[in-house]
Amino acid sequence: MVLLLDTSSRKVEHVKLIASSKVESSESTLFEFTRLIHNPMPELDLDDVDLSTSFCGGRRLRAPLVITGMTGGHPDLAWINEKLAMVAEEFGIAMGVGSQRAALENPSLSESYSIARRAAPNAVIVANIGAPQLARGYSLGEVLRAIEMLDADAVAIHLNPGQEAFQDEGEPYYRGVVEKVVDIASRIDKPVIVKEVGTGLSREVVAQLYQAGVRCFDVAGLGGTNWIKAEVVRSKARHGAPLKPAGGLDDYWGNPTAIAIVEARVAAPRAFIIGSGGVRNGLDVAKAIALGADIAGLALPALRALMNGGYENLRRLISAIIYQVRVAVFLTGGRSVRDLWKAPLLVHGRLREELELRGVDVDAYLREYRLRALLWRMRDGGGY
Repeated sequence: MVLLLDTSSRKVEHVKLIASSKVESSESTLFEFTRLIHNPMPELDLDDVDLSTSFCGGRRLRAPLVITGMTGGHPDLAWINEKLAMVAEEFGIAMGVGSQRAALENPSLSESYSIARRAAPNAVIVANIGAPQLARGYSLGEVLRAIEMLDADAVAIHLNPGQEAFQDEGEPYYRGVVEKVVDIASRIDKPVIVKEVGTGLSREVVAQLYQAGVRCFDVAGLGGTNWIKAEVVRSKARHGAPLKPAGGLDDYWGNPTAIAIVEARVAAPRAFIIGSGGVRNGLDVAKAIALGADIAGLALPALRALMNGGYENLRRLISAIIYQVRVAVFLTGGRSVRDLWKAPLLVHGRLREELELRGVDVDAYLREYRLRALLWRMRDGGGY
């Protein structure tokens, strides 16, 4: 029972920490090293732009955005998932809940997650389970329970080795995780999304999982909320000094979001890719998609908007981001979100240099990979 109480109370600590403390990396997403070329004569009206797209090859979204999983697992947090789900329902975007471990181990906490489905009966809702729990004994049964808890449309399996390594009570257990993830993905009839939590997926890991049959990824790259940093800040607040000083890993360890998106698309050309990690506005969303993501994800801005200004403030944020994406597509001359995959895009400076050091031919990627992905989507009817 001590473990259950610790898991639940930690959820509350995390939300308070994220809402009020500096937990973002000093490293950037590297989006600043991209530029979409402005089309001053788009030959269409703004209202002609259609932002709808499919989610993991299935249900449709009205806009290419997901509020990625953040919280749940304590009665005091239910209202957050409720409001996030309400805004997802209103704007036709997707929404994920935080790790459901607390409720899987203590079913009395299920309401803090299941409230999301009641608040959003028609929205795309994503369940969430941690890779370390799979490594330590969770199996198909727990995954199905997590999905059933909120009648989810998909389930995210989150990879957080850095966070676990620096959390006071961390469980950095990852031996055998690949086999478990692949087994789960092959045995359920809903999309399995493998996601990082802020230090980014890599081409090697995406390729390994893609070749084994996983088809949905959330890169969650470096440049936004950094859970290594969050755990170091939390430990310092609890003990006066962090129990496990990070020595720079809390700001600079990981794969920046822009790099993670390109690497994921190179490794998994027909996969569904969510570009998240430091996404803060509609221009970031457009750049993430132009680099090769299907949709973009954000978390911290939505939580802070809700916590600091209430539901109407959250509504204004999401409405503004969606409008900004629409205008960005319009100003490239596109009619749909996926037209960003063929829009002229400059990649320069450090982003280009690092991608080339990782073996990516940037010019070939911009010329071929995005267009190839677009043609596959058109042929597959939005699937993967």
